Amino acid sequence: MYLFLRLDIEAYPDPAPPLVEVITQNPSWSAEEMERQITVPIETALNGLPHLQYVRAISIFGLSDIKLYFDYGSDYFMDRQEVVNRLQFVVLPQGIAPPQLSPWSTIGEILRYRLDGPGYSLNELKAAQDWLVRREIKQVPGIIDITTFGGTTRQYQAEVDPRKLLQYGVTLPQVLNAVAAGNANAGGNYLTLGSQNVNVRGLGLLRSLEDMRSVIITERNAVPVFLRDVAEIREGYQPRLGRVGMDGDSDIVQGTVLLQRGEQSLPVLEALRAKIARLNGGLLPRGMRIHTIYDRTNLIRVTTHTVREVVLLGLVLVTALLLVFLGDVRICLVAALSIPLSLLFAFMLLVLTRQSANLISIGAIDFGILVDTAVIGLEHIHRRLRSRATHEPVFEVIAEALAESSRPVFFSVGVILVAFIPLFTMTGVPGKIFAPMSITYGYALVGGCLFALFLAPVLASYGAEVARVKGGGDTPPVRWLRYHYERLLPGLLRRRRRALMVAGVLLLAAMALVPFIGGEFMPKLEEGNMWIRATLPQDISFETSSRLADQLRQVLRSYPEVTQIVSQLGRPDDGTDVTTFNNIEFAVDLKPHGEWPGHMSKEKLIEQMQRELGKFPGIEFNFSQNIQDNVEEAMSGVKGENSLKLFGDDIDVLVSRAEEIREVMAGVPGITDLAVFPVTGQPELLISIDRSASARYGLMAADVNAAVQAAIGGQAVTQILEGDRRFDFVVRYRPEFRQSVEAIRNILLPTPEGGRVPLGQVASVEMHRGAFMIYRENGRRYLPVKFSVRGRDLSGTMADMEGRLGRRVRLPEGYHYEWAGEYESLKRELRRLAIIIPISLAIIVALLYVLFNSLNDAWIVLGVLPFGAVGGVLSLLLTRTPFSISASVGFASAIGVTTLAASVFLSGIRRLERKGMPFHAAILAGSMVEMRPIMLACLAAGLGLLPAAISTGIGAQAQQPLARVVVGAMVTATLAILFLLPVFASYRPAVYPPGQQR
Repeated sequence: MYLFLRLDIEAYPDPAPPLVEVITQNPSWSAEEMERQITVPIETALNGLPHLQYVRAISIFGLSDIKLYFDYGSDYFMDRQEVVNRLQFVVLPQGIAPPQLSPWSTIGEILRYRLDGPGYSLNELKAAQDWLVRREIKQVPGIIDITTFGGTTRQYQAEVDPRKLLQYGVTLPQVLNAVAAGNANAGGNYLTLGSQNVNVRGLGLLRSLEDMRSVIITERNAVPVFLRDVAEIREGYQPRLGRVGMDGDSDIVQGTVLLQRGEQSLPVLEALRAKIARLNGGLLPRGMRIHTIYDRTNLIRVTTHTVREVVLLGLVLVTALLLVFLGDVRICLVAALSIPLSLLFAFMLLVLTRQSANLISIGAIDFGILVDTAVIGLEHIHRRLRSRATHEPVFEVIAEALAESSRPVFFSVGVILVAFIPLFTMTGVPGKIFAPMSITYGYALVGGCLFALFLAPVLASYGAEVARVKGGGDTPPVRWLRYHYERLLPGLLRRRRRALMVAGVLLLAAMALVPFIGGEFMPKLEEGNMWIRATLPQDISFETSSRLADQLRQVLRSYPEVTQIVSQLGRPDDGTDVTTFNNIEFAVDLKPHGEWPGHMSKEKLIEQMQRELGKFPGIEFNFSQNIQDNVEEAMSGVKGENSLKLFGDDIDVLVSRAEEIREVMAGVPGITDLAVFPVTGQPELLISIDRSASARYGLMAADVNAAVQAAIGGQAVTQILEGDRRFDFVVRYRPEFRQSVEAIRNILLPTPEGGRVPLGQVASVEMHRGAFMIYRENGRRYLPVKFSVRGRDLSGTMADMEGRLGRRVRLPEGYHYEWAGEYESLKRELRRLAIIIPISLAIIVALLYVLFNSLNDAWIVLGVLPFGAVGGVLSLLLTRTPFSISASVGFASAIGVTTLAASVFLSGIRRLERKGMPFHAAILAGSMVEMRPIMLACLAAGLGLLPAAISTGIGAQAQQPLARVVVGAMVTATLAILFLLPVFASYRPAVYPPGQQR
């Protein structure tokens, strides 16, 4: 209990490998220039790092983003240090800011908040966020960084009027030099005045708008020319890269708190909430407040509530089953006690090995299976105590009963653990998601086995003196079952060939149904929210995209199921999201499903939203969830559930072939959210220098470029210090002199002789369409085609699509496509399972041989397993549940329980043979004796997961395939063991002489 209280509980395991993201920004360069001059040099320098698996890069206007994926076994912090070391030797063009490492993480977003206050401007809110709130929150242990999105970044601007430059005979370079020189302090060392030491300082920093206006540029005829004479100076904000809206507010300041890799989220969140309370309690300026938008604690609380309900209901059902079959409250309570003790044992080991528990790892545990080992032993103890003679010592009876059951129980737990080998050995994203589940399950099974072998017999001994009841002690349901089983079994053994034929036909029929089940990588974890991505035309402006974001947000708010909606347009100023104005993402919080009107499901809600949003032409929508969206991007490097990556060198060829592929994919049933990521069509105004013309005026290319950058884009000449805050002071032309092609052609450039020449005379200024976004992976360009699959299983849909693409698409030499996302992960895991499952089965056969000392008996137990799996197949088919990694865990569990029950059953038959009972009589008698423990074991395993199989709560989706497989398999496994195993056993005579012990 002490360690359990220190258990780290997460909503979802972090599936991302050690990932280091390198961000470089230059607001003046196109996607091609960013790729050529920044992305490729950094890629080249970082290739060959230890444990590096993939290098994925995206270049867009003003931003280069490179993600480096390392092996799962590597040290994340060492990987970051290696990247930093290499970046020191990268030579980038002059004037480019050095590359930065992003704190990006797949599920590291543990809290989002908005900062607001009546009467405060966006400039003031953003400044408080950047220079106060962010600094304070980063002091919380476990927080790696806070990303700010939305608001405006304060900037002091001098907007120059070129006509006044002519009037006063001043050039733009003179203005730039004057501003830079007019903002500086100086140190004059120190003076000794008497006995005092006095420091000397020269103060020349700009402190106010009036100081900025009074900067002297030059003098004409003994008259000074000030900055205010040629420019308008004001407080503004730097060009916006994105905007955040929430509900009815179109522009807010949002902060996203990121968890340090490997830290525990709940303790960090508790400390974070305390820090926010202190900030709201007086550290913030009067009237400013932080309001939480999203808190990971809510998801953890809801999912653990779902698990708790499933656990308690499963515990009640299993305990009720024990009472029905045993009728002994004392024995039932001892058996039920194995569940919490097994879980505590597992949690203890998780804490000691510094691992966390999450929804999947806890929800996958079948509490009926945990109780099985105790049930088998306690049933034998219960039966022996009921029938013991008065003179028999209680402890000896318990020890003998335990000796009968302990060997098959011990080996069967080993078989279950071996059946989990395919899950223990998972790698990549599946391994990070499902390996913790297997480890937790394995710990719990070991705890259950220890309880059954060492503690349950001790607890069962209390009150055992009064446990003897003459007449057998079967409960009425058991007597009824035993009566009918006793009537059916002899006839079945007399017609064993017919029974085997019927069973074989049913097995073949079930195998024929397998292709109709379909497959998916993993079931979707319901998070209680939506993450909707709207992809707009790539040349859309910030203002137009902002209006659309407001309209789309209002449409989504109109649904009664929605409680809150936040829209994110573009990207933050730090470049941590590689996108621009054509991308709007909506975080939609939903009410609990029980409060939804009518019989609305999430699938129907998405369909309604798609129809309503479809009224906005030219916009592609993609529906996902908050954590799921980050996980999918970590798996494939592309925003979307699945994608096809078309590799090649020529962007135009990639675009044409991708459109051809998209048309084929559009005709496949089940494909939704289909779109080709836009990579071309970005309008660009190209200013191409005419070198011969500029040479005639004595202008170099660098002079022309510098003047163009300062006049149009603006140049941050210096910084204004306000306490510990810093804000850029930017000089550029007034808007009317830089916002049209003709105005740009008329920009006057100063010549060395003191003259002026229009830009249009030394350069061509023309509109052109270039690359919008360039994707690269391991040094090659590619173009992604993203899609989702809904209303149909993933495996069947992909098989259909691959067939159509193979028949109808022919790619040029040097071009090929690869699948990325869930489907590729599923294929990779199925290939691995095809190798590891036969190895696991071979180990199971070896364990069974050691248990029975007979290869024949091992094959008898193994022969029952496929018939037990039939129920799992039928259960998936009837509930329309695709096969997934979660379902494979269910089959592994079912194999283990079936092996446990079959081993105990066959051991009971062989035990009677060794005592000298005739062969066929031993089969009948052993079957009757072992009927109750076998039915208890199998039905307890099924009932233990029945609540999870039918649950619809948040988080239950991860357990449903597993639970449905086990519930269905336990029905057919019970029938197979009770009726087929005696038939199998009847084909061999007894091989043990009377009295032989092993």
